[in-house]
Amino acid sequence: MATFNVDLNWNRDSSDFSHASFNRNHQIQFSCGIHLEASSAPEYLGDSGKANPEEIFLASVASCHMLTFLAIAAKSRYVVDRYQDSPEASLEKNEAGMPVISRVHLKPKVEFSGDKIPDEEKIKILHEKAHKYCFIANSVKSEVVWDPQF
Repeated sequence: MATFNVDLNWNRDSSDFSHASFNRNHQIQFSCGIHLEASSAPEYLGDSGKANPEEIFLASVASCHMLTFLAIAAKSRYVVDRYQDSPEASLEKNEAGMPVISRVHLKPKVEFSGDKIPDEEKIKILHEKAHKYCFIANSVKSEVVWDPQF
């Protein structure tokens, strides 16, 4: 159906290379030209001023859910004026003792206008459909839950 690519670049910037000392900072170049400075999370010796893979993963899941929700709302002839989310990801150990993002918790707040405004039940149904059809949510093992904010 489609193929997606990024360029990922890292260079050693120290004379030694040990687990404690190697630089975690790297660059991600997207095909659209956007350049993202990234690192590991501070808990893993990374730079807190740069995006980390866990946050990038969380943003990907939340963005996909939002875009799918907006598409379904538009096809249902609802007018969406604003969509906000402050999602959270939980990093926990799995049954093998390995750290994994075990859960993504979306907390979308959506504002509608126009003649056709969905009630809370219809909004929940729109989110269920968005989750069902979100490419990213369908690609991961992590539990993805959503909790619309009213």
